[in-house]
Amino acid sequence: MTYPKFYDNVQDIVLYDPLSELLGSFEDGVIKFKYIHVVKSAGHSCPTVAGAYLMTATALKALYPDSKPVRGEIDVSFKESLEDGVAGVISNVITQITGATDKSGFKGLNGKFARHSLMHFDSNIESSARFMRTDTKETVDVYYDPSCVAPHPDQMPLMQKIMQGSASEDEKKRFGELWQLRVEKILCDSDSYDTLIRVKKIV
Repeated sequence: MTYPKFYDNVQDIVLYDPLSELLGSFEDGVIKFKYIHVVKSAGHSCPTVAGAYLMTATALKALYPDSKPVRGEIDVSFKESLEDGVAGVISNVITQITGATDKSGFKGLNGKFARHSLMHFDSNIESSARFMRTDTKETVDVYYDPSCVAPHPDQMPLMQKIMQGSASEDEKKRFGELWQLRVEKILCDSDSYDTLIRVKKIV
C-alpha cells in the first residue's frame, strides 16, 4: 500500500483502553493511532479528516497533560447536527480514536466500559468541538480553522478540469499531490499558523 510519506511524520495518538486490557485485545490496554489509520477508515485524506485528527490530539494533550488519555472516558459535543456539513466525517474520526459514540456504541459490561451516549450533537457551544473527561469533568473547547492554510493556486483550476472530465492523467495526479500538500501543512506545520488550531479550557 503506497501513500504520501508525510502520513508517517504525523504525531501518533496513544491512549489507555481499560476495556481492551480486560479483554486481552492489547497488552496493558495501550492503543496507538496513526494518521494512516483514520485515513483508511475514512477512505480519504483531506483538511476535514486531518482537522478531526488534529483536534482530537490537541484536546487530549490538554485534558491529560501527564498521563495517557483513557479511551471510553471522553465525552464529545458538537454544535452541528450529525447530518450537517462535515459533522459526520469529523465525528467518525473522533469516535475511532476516543471510542465515544452517540447511540451506536458498546453498551458496557455490568455497568462499566459503556461507549454509547458519550457523543452529542446540536449542543449549545461555539467551538468546533468540546471534549470532557468523564472522571474529572475537566473540559476544553477546540477551535479548528483550516482557512489560514491556503491551497496551492493550481489546485482549484485542476479540480475544475477534473470535474469537467477534461483533465489529463498527469493533471489528475498533480491535483492529488497539491491536495495532500495542504493536508501536510495542516498536520505537520500546525505550529506555524496561529489560528489553525486553538484550545480553551472551560472553567
